[in-house]
Amino acid sequence: MDIRQLRYFIAIVEEGNITAAAKRLHIAQPPLSQQLKLMEEELGVILLERQGKKSEVTDAGHALYKHALQITSLFTEGIKEIKEIGQGIQGQIHIGVNTLSSFPLSQYLLKFQEKYSNVTYKIIQSDSPHLTELIEERELDLAIVMLPISEEIFHSVSIEKDSFAAVFPNNMNIENPSLNIMDIAQYPLILPSIEGLGIHTMITKEFNRLNLEPNIIGECSDIALLLQLVSSGFGVSIVPQSVLAVHPGICVHSIELTDTQLESEAAVIWLKDRYLSKAAEQFIRLLAE
Repeated sequence: MDIRQLRYFIAIVEEGNITAAAKRLHIAQPPLSQQLKLMEEELGVILLERQGKKSEVTDAGHALYKHALQITSLFTEGIKEIKEIGQGIQGQIHIGVNTLSSFPLSQYLLKFQEKYSNVTYKIIQSDSPHLTELIEERELDLAIVMLPISEEIFHSVSIEKDSFAAVFPNNMNIENPSLNIMDIAQYPLILPSIEGLGIHTMITKEFNRLNLEPNIIGECSDIALLLQLVSSGFGVSIVPQSVLAVHPGICVHSIELTDTQLESEAAVIWLKDRYLSKAAEQFIRLLAE
């Protein structure tokens, strides 16, 4: 069995049948069916149950698919590493950015581009748990996420810490120059992110620590929409202070939160025991500095 056959099998599993896989691979269907038959004969197992036009992956097929993904990924990384030895820093960096992150990524990309003009970028924005999944699946080289993350799986370097602020609509007059978390519990509250994720969890844990039951009326993972909801008078919110600088045109005002353990921390993370391109390594070094 060779790397080409493994790639064939990955396409068959992901497309759901041999006809679609052949189209994706730009080969005829009969040779692809023959390759699958050869693989089954070599392994002595059935990998795909054929039921008319439909195909169902067997348990053995699922096991092969899982290992095939790892093997083809390692093969691609190995080829990339060998080529980079003589080519210098180039290629594409796949970067993830947390939805609520205010980290000035564009400034770092511009600085990096000035030094390494042959590098291109693929940037994906999502919540931190999804970004960590993409790194584990080797879809991303690195990501800027909100801590904590699994230290057993990822390397991480802290790049930004931030305090929190309460956010109100402009027409709501709050005389105090600062508020504590207890004061916020009485207002109709829209939490950033969604239950079980990042900042949402941090805020709810802080309320629990203080034995408070906040008046939560909603949650929103899109920070721009969240601030618009606050601006309309729908409710108030709690967000990292620096997030407000990213959306200066929305009609809200913020008040510093005191007497709280709330603090967000952004970090750049990447997968342990994985080869990173020289470009990705240099970009991580730039973020860390």
